[in-house]
Amino acid sequence: MAIDDKQTAAPRTLVVEALTREAFAPFGEVIELEGARHYPINLGTTERYHDLANVDTADQGGRTLVNVFRGQPRTLPFEITMMERHPLGSQAFIPLHTRPYLVVVARAGDLEPDAIRAFVTRGWQGVNFAKGVWHHPLIACGEVSDFIVVDRGGGGLNLNEQTLPYPFILPAHALPSASLAE
Repeated sequence: MAIDDKQTAAPRTLVVEALTREAFAPFGEVIELEGARHYPINLGTTERYHDLANVDTADQGGRTLVNVFRGQPRTLPFEITMMERHPLGSQAFIPLHTRPYLVVVARAGDLEPDAIRAFVTRGWQGVNFAKGVWHHPLIACGEVSDFIVVDRGGGGLNLNEQTLPYPFILPAHALPSASLAE
């Protein structure tokens, strides 16, 4: 079914996977300390976890922005009806909390609804969406949640939004704790 078809189809429930580097690799990078290269700095008082993500913002004269996004919690089950992408730069979300949140993605290129995947983080994990990767906007869970967001500023069209031909459901049991879904 083409994405622009106006046919009505029944909602589809997404299977929510644990966020791992391997599973997320087609969409970008998982930002986490486990397995990262690290070494002591500042006379041994600080451990530097080095080069955790490829910040890619230079297309068409872009520049890197560092922002804080304050996400309102979503209630599960939650219906996914659109996706977005940033064709000129990567976009990283780094939580300033330890609560799990949800990530919904599809590969770069033409949006293929039946290839959409969903992930649940371990809370402290961040994600860096590669340039052009389709994703749902921030899905905070449980309570208002702050994230450092590193993305692209500058000229050029760097946001495409696409309505899905049928909804996808993130089920109530998508999180490790039922209390977070309320």
